[in-house]
Amino acid sequence: MAGKRKSSIPGVSIRQLVDEIPEGCSTPDFKQKPVTLALPEGKNAIFRAVVCGEPRPEVHWQNTKGDLSSSSKYQISSAPGSKEHVLQINKLTGEDSDLYRCTAVNAFGEATCSVRLTVIEVGFRKNRKRQKEPQEALIPRTPPPAPDKKMESAQVWQLLMTADRKDYEKICMQHGIVDFRGMLRKLQEMKKEQEDRMAQYVNAIDNLRHIRVTKEGVATFDLELDLKDLESKIYLYKDGEMIPYGFDNQTKHCLRRLGKRYHFLIQDLRPEDAGLYQVMVEDAVVFSTELEASTIPPRVVVPLAETRCKEQGDAVFECTLSNPCPNATWHFQHRTLRLGDRYEVSVSPDGLTHRLVVKGASCSDMGLYSLNAGLHASSAWLVVEGGEDGRQDPHRHLDSRRETQEGRPDVCGQGQDATQSPRSRYKPGPGSSTEARGSMDHFSRGLVDTEVQQGEAAILSCTLTSDMGPGTWFKDGVKLTAHDGVIFEQDGLTHRLTLTHSEGTQAGRYTFVAGRQHTEASLTVQDPPTIAPDVTETLREPLVFKAGKPVTLKIPFQSRLPVQAVWRKDGEEVVGSNRRDIQVALGDGYTRLCLPSVCRKDSGQYSVTLKSDGGCMQAEFTLHVIDKPQPPQGPLEVQDCHRAGVCLRWRPPRDDGGQAIQHYVVERRQAGRSTWLKVGEPPPDSTSFTDASVEQGRKYAFRVRTVTSEGAGDALESEEVLVAPEDLPGPPSAPDILSASSQSITLTWAAPRGPSSAHILGYLVEKRKKGSNTWVPVNEQPVSERRYTVADLRQGCQYEFRVIAVAPSGPGEPGPPSDAVFARDPMRPPGPVQDLRVTDTSNTSITLSWRRPDTQDNDEAHGFIVELCGSHSLQWSPCHVGTVPGTTFTAKGLRPQEGYLVRVTAVNDGGRGPATSLDSLVHAAPATVCPKFLMGSSTKDSLMVRVGDSIRVPVSFEAAPMPEVTWLKDGLPLPKRSVTTVKDGLTQLLIPAASLSDRGRYTVMLRHPQGKEAVYSFSISVAACPQAPGSIYLRENVPGTVTVQWEPSPDEAQGIPLHYTVLMRSSSHGSWHEVADRVHTNHFTFLGVLPGHEYHFRVLAKNELGASKPSDTSQPWCIPRQRERFAVKTPIYREPNLSQKPRFLVGLRTHLLPQGCECRMTCAVQGSPRPQVTWFRNDQSLDRNPALYSTDVLSVCSLVIPSVSLKDSGEYKAVARNPLGQAVSTATLIVTEPT
Repeated sequence: MAGKRKSSIPGVSIRQLVDEIPEGCSTPDFKQKPVTLALPEGKNAIFRAVVCGEPRPEVHWQNTKGDLSSSSKYQISSAPGSKEHVLQINKLTGEDSDLYRCTAVNAFGEATCSVRLTVIEVGFRKNRKRQKEPQEALIPRTPPPAPDKKMESAQVWQLLMTADRKDYEKICMQHGIVDFRGMLRKLQEMKKEQEDRMAQYVNAIDNLRHIRVTKEGVATFDLELDLKDLESKIYLYKDGEMIPYGFDNQTKHCLRRLGKRYHFLIQDLRPEDAGLYQVMVEDAVVFSTELEASTIPPRVVVPLAETRCKEQGDAVFECTLSNPCPNATWHFQHRTLRLGDRYEVSVSPDGLTHRLVVKGASCSDMGLYSLNAGLHASSAWLVVEGGEDGRQDPHRHLDSRRETQEGRPDVCGQGQDATQSPRSRYKPGPGSSTEARGSMDHFSRGLVDTEVQQGEAAILSCTLTSDMGPGTWFKDGVKLTAHDGVIFEQDGLTHRLTLTHSEGTQAGRYTFVAGRQHTEASLTVQDPPTIAPDVTETLREPLVFKAGKPVTLKIPFQSRLPVQAVWRKDGEEVVGSNRRDIQVALGDGYTRLCLPSVCRKDSGQYSVTLKSDGGCMQAEFTLHVIDKPQPPQGPLEVQDCHRAGVCLRWRPPRDDGGQAIQHYVVERRQAGRSTWLKVGEPPPDSTSFTDASVEQGRKYAFRVRTVTSEGAGDALESEEVLVAPEDLPGPPSAPDILSASSQSITLTWAAPRGPSSAHILGYLVEKRKKGSNTWVPVNEQPVSERRYTVADLRQGCQYEFRVIAVAPSGPGEPGPPSDAVFARDPMRPPGPVQDLRVTDTSNTSITLSWRRPDTQDNDEAHGFIVELCGSHSLQWSPCHVGTVPGTTFTAKGLRPQEGYLVRVTAVNDGGRGPATSLDSLVHAAPATVCPKFLMGSSTKDSLMVRVGDSIRVPVSFEAAPMPEVTWLKDGLPLPKRSVTTVKDGLTQLLIPAASLSDRGRYTVMLRHPQGKEAVYSFSISVAACPQAPGSIYLRENVPGTVTVQWEPSPDEAQGIPLHYTVLMRSSSHGSWHEVADRVHTNHFTFLGVLPGHEYHFRVLAKNELGASKPSDTSQPWCIPRQRERFAVKTPIYREPNLSQKPRFLVGLRTHLLPQGCECRMTCAVQGSPRPQVTWFRNDQSLDRNPALYSTDVLSVCSLVIPSVSLKDSGEYKAVARNPLGQAVSTATLIVTEPT
């Protein structure tokens, strides 16, 4: 059967031209199709195709410009009897880049395949116009699609700098970059330059997300920017041109910003939106991304048109899209069209024009046909007209089909009045068609446009002037039935259509047809954004937050249409208010209000209004911010009420922080102190307080705080106030302890001095435990005697006591405390310590240890006292303060090498025990350490310094005791100008200004008092830049040469190692250049002296520290040019035999390359006569392979494969031949598949 057939080779199209093929015959097919080539300009391109078929097919080659057989540039050949056909294109140019097609034809069919040729150069393709490939069009299109934009080279590099590494190969192939390694090197350099420019404005850039197209047809890309200056300007560029953008959904290009996140959107995508988008901060490009044309959803360029045909005729629908859409589907009556024999679907070669053919159309095929291309669609009606008997479609007058845009049909026409649902609103229509107006003669009341809210009931009704039958209802041209969820009613001449629960899908154009008359109207279902009831219920309660906390309010909603959100506070819009840190965001299905840090001023009534084309929705809520209260209102009034105390008054705070006041806190601070003491907590309804606990004659400051459930606020503070003093008695003396036991302690004291002491009524005694700050009264009533026995004591505790004198004016200041005393019975002193010994010594310390004394009758030692006595002293001195609790102690701060007597005494509350001492002197000296030098990795055995520099040589060592340190130079004591120091294991040699006399061998000797020694030696070399050489003499010892001789440098006589450098300047060359270096003699012979030229010479003396000043010749050297004729006698010689077999100086090496890269194999060969190099792959000659070429430059031979493929893998061999023999070099090429 004639039609298309499938080939075993991908990319080959086979078409059978006859219904049946005889046995033994076949349609053409390709066994091997041509491969895509990418070659540099100037080379030859060769395409090979192997075809089969019986009878043998004819092969034709053509490109988009036409047939190639008539052009001399193209050579088409085929060997007799061979199935291989070759197309060779000579001397490639940029115009040869094209799509080439190979067609094989015989009597039964044809086979076709295409291949592309790309002519390239290193770097980017030349920016020149290329002819577009002609595409077969099913229908003419005006205007033609715009040609593809070619990206500039600078834009390609910007795209590579922000692209992922996995996309490098794709971008390079797309824009013609073949030098992949060179691209990586240049890209690294450009990235560094861009980072330097970005560093002026940006701290960091993260989370780059390249452009992508959402299912709603919106292109988005985003990034995170940490700007140094938040006022920096941000620009958006497309293909190098700046484009404006907005901050809402009303503009084509818009920016949404949330913190450091920048989100760009491109809406209403069209083919011309494809290109390179760049984000710039000031003048620095920070991000580049490309919107490819293939990702843009196709739009309808030429929509479907209404088609009319007769019964059993063919109806053709055609629709042209803006770009190819392989997933486009056909629909009939809003249902996917099931393709069969009656439907033929085809697409033009360019993929833009879609055609549907309805074969043998009948009345059942009449209806709405549509092409769905994803986001966009196009629809049109098929009207099947009556046949020869004159029958026509009863609904032929339904001409209210509007041209389809965005896939929505429109039906025009409306009536004058209608019965509407209780909540419907009348909406006048845009006008009726001529035919609709004519049909109104049969309707006393036609259908009218109606609007209802989603979920409400909608009623469409019309009244006829006469009975025309039951009538039929249509929605968007589709007949309605009871299964569509509608109710049909007829009351006499009135017909009603009722929708009990309106939904968005039920909106559209409704038509009532009675006989051949009809009336139409539109039903609009309002679908405003909705907020979930649980969210609305939550917002009814006030939202309470603490001050300083971040607050984020997210309101989720549902809407089928684009939504705008407006936030208001107390009726004013929050965007553009005084607070710049308020952030409002609108996302997919939510809107959000962000307050980074709320304060009391943020409290109020908030609302958010959601607007869309389907209606408006508003949500309100109350925000309550609570905080600590403000301080009470001042000033704080302070009044001295004498004996009643101090009276305070204040006013309540202006702001209680949003919480009820619990109480106030009154605090007092005595002058000269930093501690505040709480003296009262007045209730919230009281704003006064009296402090009766103040002392007369003292200054006080007061402050008041307001306290709520959030805590205490700031304080209202007063100035310092003096309380009027009265005559009070002075303090008694410190009590003396008369006796102490475990039951009581008896005290006595002296009366206070001063005039107020005559009226003392008695004394109050107070006690406290040692280490405590709290004094406890002992007697409640004053005692008149100056003696008192304290009985209420705890045995074993240590107490202190003080006394207060009481006069008629009140108690005076307390006296000083007594010495601490234990409440216990007297005890025995401890015994002597045992096993006293020395455990360690150093130059400044002695460490002792001992055992505790034996215990008898509870005479346990509570501590120990360590005492020392110098060898030249008779007085014992304690080594510490207090007592030593343990049985070890280290006495520090001793004089080195001095002897000490040591004793230790145990003590307790009963006193000291007998002392235990050592029998002999203990010397403060460390353990003996043999002298040793501490040499590190940086220690050197020799040192070179310049004359005049300072010399500092530190040498570390260890020894105990300190050894005798001796410095020597060449075995003799150091000269006086050299300084040495010794301190803490470090000895140092210092020479302020080095001279030549300081050269020599230096030795450091450590001598221990016990006779042990350690020696360290090193060399110091002192040098200076040498002095200039003496006069220079020139003479000719040999014709054609000149001998330069000079007087040596004075430093040479002193034995300083140096050498000479000779420079020469010719009359024909003005600059000095070196002719000899490291000359250790005083003469040099210069060869190649040319007659007629003047030669100037310069000599410098050099050593390791530099060069001397130059010495120049006083007169130049010149040999006169000889003008006489001379004869040249050519010597007779035998030419040597230089014949040599070929040999490879540099062999081939193995290559491992990814597919598509260039491969260059190179080797170097030697031989005489010059060898001829032949290349082989897998032992097959490559001389006639057009896909590669070889070079031979000065015996360096190279084999170049411009673009390697998997079939190029194998073993390569270079064979060099000459009459004397041959040489072979082999290597392996491995081509890997791209990952």
